[in-house]
Amino acid sequence: MPSQRIILGIGLAILLLIGAASIGLDVKSRHDTAAVNHTLEVLTKILDLRLRVRGAESAARGFTLNGDPNLLNEYNESRDRITPAFAELAEATRDHPAQTRLLKDTETLVAQRLAVSNEVLRLLAAGDTAALAALRAKGEGRAATAAIGTNFDRLAAEEDRLLAVRSAESQLTGRVLLAIDLAGVALILILTTALTLESRRSRRELQDSLSVTKAANETLEAAVAERTEHLVAAHEELRHSADVLQNTFNSVAEAVLVINAKGEVLLVNAAARQMLRYRDGMTVHQLRQLSVAYRADGVTKLTADEMPSAQVLRGEPFAQQEIVIRPTDGRAALHLVVSGRPLRSASGAISGAALVYHDISASRETERKLQQSQKLDAIGKLTGGVAHDFNNMLTVITGTTETLVAGLQNLPTLQKTAELIDQAAERCSELIQHLLAFARRQPLQPRNVDINGTVLDMAKLLRPTLGEQIEINSILEPEETTSHIDPSQLANSVLNLAINARDAMPDGGKLLLETRNVVLDQAYAAANPEVLPGPYMMLAVSDTGSGMSKAVQERVFEPFFTTKEVGKGSGLGMSMVYGFVKQSGGHIRIYSEEGHGTTVKLYLPPARRTAAATSPAAAPSSGGSETILVVEDDTLVREFVAAQLRSLGYKTVTAADARAAMVMVENGQPFDLLFTDVIMPGGMTGRQLADETTKRRPGIKVLYTSGYTDNAIVHHGRLDPGVLLLTKPYRKSRLAKMVRLALEGEGA
Repeated sequence: MPSQRIILGIGLAILLLIGAASIGLDVKSRHDTAAVNHTLEVLTKILDLRLRVRGAESAARGFTLNGDPNLLNEYNESRDRITPAFAELAEATRDHPAQTRLLKDTETLVAQRLAVSNEVLRLLAAGDTAALAALRAKGEGRAATAAIGTNFDRLAAEEDRLLAVRSAESQLTGRVLLAIDLAGVALILILTTALTLESRRSRRELQDSLSVTKAANETLEAAVAERTEHLVAAHEELRHSADVLQNTFNSVAEAVLVINAKGEVLLVNAAARQMLRYRDGMTVHQLRQLSVAYRADGVTKLTADEMPSAQVLRGEPFAQQEIVIRPTDGRAALHLVVSGRPLRSASGAISGAALVYHDISASRETERKLQQSQKLDAIGKLTGGVAHDFNNMLTVITGTTETLVAGLQNLPTLQKTAELIDQAAERCSELIQHLLAFARRQPLQPRNVDINGTVLDMAKLLRPTLGEQIEINSILEPEETTSHIDPSQLANSVLNLAINARDAMPDGGKLLLETRNVVLDQAYAAANPEVLPGPYMMLAVSDTGSGMSKAVQERVFEPFFTTKEVGKGSGLGMSMVYGFVKQSGGHIRIYSEEGHGTTVKLYLPPARRTAAATSPAAAPSSGGSETILVVEDDTLVREFVAAQLRSLGYKTVTAADARAAMVMVENGQPFDLLFTDVIMPGGMTGRQLADETTKRRPGIKVLYTSGYTDNAIVHHGRLDPGVLLLTKPYRKSRLAKMVRLALEGEGA
């Protein structure tokens, strides 16, 4: 008996050490998760600070070009926000000396760059053109800008490295924690079995002692009493040890089930009761009825033979098998990592099993959001590049078919064929605009818009479009509902959402348009890293239709993804809405359940105080006799544009890139208008070409063209004031109007 007590004592001590290690590792696991989230937050702050610095530089350059006071205000606002942003980032990286030093260097460079911008603005206000030219010649601003960009790249790269390291540490801690917990469960089972055997033996000895006492002589009463006292003390000691083991078992963070060969639950801890919703008396089969189990992909259901309990009762141990369980009552799904070991009797037969469940739902959700954001960003970049190349080709196709239609008036059959080609090119152009909207590279024209008024106007237009079987209602915010947004794109978005709602209600239903002023707080922003906390104007479109599954919701914003039949949808409506809202500085969320309808919420930026803008006067579409320098790297587009301009009466000279054009400028080539593409090979953009040309020929007229607008003349989706941009593809009439507008207006 003393040896058994010694073994029990040693086992209890080991179990306490395992419990302490489990608790310590659980704390470390939470710390690792917090470190990963902190690194993601630092990456977001770096990107936000970089955008603020770029915004200040862009506003300062724009103001020096056209003197728009709005750009000066934007520069001052951006400059004033940079220092607090540096302070926040410094606080977030204070535990990383290398990052702190690099951040201080970057802050010094930004201060130098802002000092150059301030000096430029001061000299501009004083009219000191000589000093201004001298300051620009030094190139201090460009050098500082390049160094700032390099430092931001290094800051982001280091945080990416930290993210990878900390993610790996978190995964390692989880695996070690799981192994320790499994070892603890095994030891608990061994000690529980030993305690049970010892308790039974003690009870037998106690019963034997009592029987002997009844038959014994009175002279033995003292000895029997002493023996009984020892046995009672031993029984109390065993009961106390069992209580300690039970408390330790319940303190384990993972859910633990111990079952017998029939699937009856023998042991269960507190974590299992909460995680698996176990109730006293339940069997494994009853637990299975509370949810549906899937493989790690969350799609393939587990068969009865593939269930963890079935595997381990067949004598098949396993470790860290990931499954997904979806509760039948509609609660959120759980991502679990399960490990199991069979229990065997003295003869080697399987008498039961021990199962340990570790909840990884939070980490999987974080990974899903990060992967979704990265996927949409990658698709957006690819889409924007493809759209740019297509716009170049469509410029030639559209203009050529327009000429063919006009030239085939005497051949109606061929003219009809040319018109079909022209219509197809026009549809391709519309498709490209949708792709640019998703890629957040479309030029926006935002202004302060009354959202309530827009909703009421759209409701009137939607009634004949949706049909009488759809009931349209609205709930409007009684307070002011003004947002700084592009009104035409907003109306387009509401129309797309309404049409999707109609298609989800083939037998009729209700459509609700709702507006409300809301504030997205820090907690919401923490759960959605791409959101900035603050006030928003919420516009919700709800329907009572068929709803969407979780799988559809995860892909609903991808271009060309659609659940409609072939030929009944392009799959670009929701992607266009997503890109427009994101480019406008807003946020979009979808709430949907199959069979219960869908709600799409658009969180739009609040109104701004802006000066009233004046529209440029319309220009005639006729041609002229001036000379135009055409700079375009695409040979087909260059030859096409030159031919179209000559057909309008203009003289043309052409260059394949900006550097070739600069040679013409330096050699004194006469021309009245610089018509240049924005993005070209050779290291010099169209904007840089225009800047260098206007230095040498003040007052020269400039007209830009581009297949997309993510470039030097567009900032945050908006054209710089006073800049003329002809977006590809374009027709001859549009080319003629924009050329006359550029020639007869003030030089850019």
